[in-house]
This record gives sequence, structure tokens and C-alpha cells, in this order.
Amino acid sequence: MAERTARLLLLTVTVGLAWGSQGDREPVYRDCVLRCEERNCSGDALKHFRSLQPIYMSLAGWTCRDDCKYECMWVTVGLYLQEGHRVPQFHGKWPFSRFLFIQEPASAVASLLNGLASLVMLRRYRASVPASSPMYHTCMAFAWVSLNAWFWSTVFHTRDTDLTEKMDYFCASAVILHSIYLCCVRTVGLQHPSVASAFGALLLLLLLLHVAYLSLVRFDYGYNMMANVAIGLVNLAWWLAWCLRNHRRLPHTRRCVTVVLLLQGLSLLELLDFPPLFWVLDAHAIWHISTIPLHILFFRFLEDDSLYLLKDSEAKLKLD
Repeated sequence: MAERTARLLLLTVTVGLAWGSQGDREPVYRDCVLRCEERNCSGDALKHFRSLQPIYMSLAGWTCRDDCKYECMWVTVGLYLQEGHRVPQFHGKWPFSRFLFIQEPASAVASLLNGLASLVMLRRYRASVPASSPMYHTCMAFAWVSLNAWFWSTVFHTRDTDLTEKMDYFCASAVILHSIYLCCVRTVGLQHPSVASAFGALLLLLLLLHVAYLSLVRFDYGYNMMANVAIGLVNLAWWLAWCLRNHRRLPHTRRCVTVVLLLQGLSLLELLDFPPLFWVLDAHAIWHISTIPLHILFFRFLEDDSLYLLKDSEAKLKLD
């Protein structure tokens, strides 16, 4: 026990010297994983493991090595708590209690609920707004892009792999860029369609370059975060400026202002990084839960705005 405590203290001093998280750099964790793999993940032992593994776990891609990492994570967490240390992260994540094959239950369920909210509002928008509305197709495209992003968020929080992580990040970037494009069409594109088309092509090119760099050159978490913060600020400033300039003429823009400001405010929850409550609920999951009603507000804004534009265009046609 004294040796393990010494290892923990040594790791605390050297926390910034190696890649990874505190937990997965812990020698106790690494030794545990190595011994577990030698004992269970080859030959007859591996066959025995596979015979006992539930079918839903194998279908979800959980391997013997993954199971060793999961079990050894809790061994290490127990040691940290026993010695009075703060709960460490492992491979960039807090330790979560797995439910069936779901790696992060609260975030996965919250992502699913966000997706369901998007689907419900998409169906409502399609039912209440005629396709002849000037913004109809752009809003529908945004709804499908959002729905796709929440699908991959659900998959990623269910099972974290290299592929699901990248799809979650890339689709989240696509939503922000499409929101900027949506704002461009609403503020500029209705009067100058060619400008909106050119700007949309530029945004698509930026997304492709972003994905190519992270996929083919280096998956840089710091760069990805800075890129998304930058485009998020552009999205915030553009929508906010347009809404404030038109709030007297278009009262429904208040919903858009509320959504944009709340999204920025709620994103601060990510800074309140703490070990998950009951090993399930962390700040990221709370952020996902808090965004569910915002889908309803934003699609209500899009619905009201699209109906306003339809009425306005029909009135202009009558005058002509």
C-alpha cells in the first residue's frame, strides 16, 4: 500500500510531463491492465471471456482489452479515494459507471432527448410551414444537420471510439457552420442569393479543410476547440446583431436572442468540470440536458419567421 501511495504522489508531481490523463498514467492502472490482458485476453482465457460476454456488449464493440481498462479504472479510483486523493480522469474522461453497453449513460440519454426534440420540431415545422416559404428548404436542411449531429453525439457517448469521437466533433462543427449559413441566407441571401451561395460554398470548404486536417494530419483537440469557439462567436455576433436591429419590427426575434444568449451562458457549465455525481452525471451531461428546451425555442423562431416571410412575399406579389 505504501508503494502505491508513493506512486500516486509521484504522479501528482509529474502530472504535466506526459500525454494522457492522470488516471491512465498511473502505474497501478497500467500494471493492472497489463496483468488483466495477460490473464484474460489470449488463448483459452479469451474464448472463455467471449463465451461469458453478453451479446449486446460484443455487438457494441466492447473487447476484452476494453473490459480490462474499465475494471482497472475502478481499481485505481478506489485506491485514489482510499488515499484521500481527488478522483482522476482516464483517457480524457471522468470515470463513469457503465449501464449495459452505454459508456456515459446521462450524456447518451440527454443527446438522444436533444435529437428527439429536434425531430419533433422538424415535423412541426414541416407541417405548419408551406414549402413555398423563402426560408423553408434552408431551415429544413439545418434541422437535418442538427438531427444528424445529435445522432452521432448519442453514439459517441454510448461507445467512445476513434470513429465515433471524430463524427461527434465534425458533426458539431457542421451544425455551427450551418447556423452561420442560415443566418447569412436570412440576413443577406433573400435579397442576394448568389452571395449566400458563394458564402455557403466557402463554409463547406472550411468544413472539409477542418475535417481533412484533423483526420489526415493530426487530431489536435486544442485546435478543434479554438476553431469551434471562433465560428461560435461569429454565429453569436451575427444572429444577435440582426435580431437586435429588427426586434421592434419582428417580435419573434426575441426567441432567437434568448436561444443564442442561453447557449453561450450554458456553455460555461463545461468549465465546472467535476467528477460525475453517482458516477453518472457530470457537467457535460448537465449541459446536454439544459439544451433540450432550446431546440423548441429556436424552431419556434424559425417557424414564426418563415411564416412571416411567406406572408410578406405573398403581399408583395399582390402589390405587383
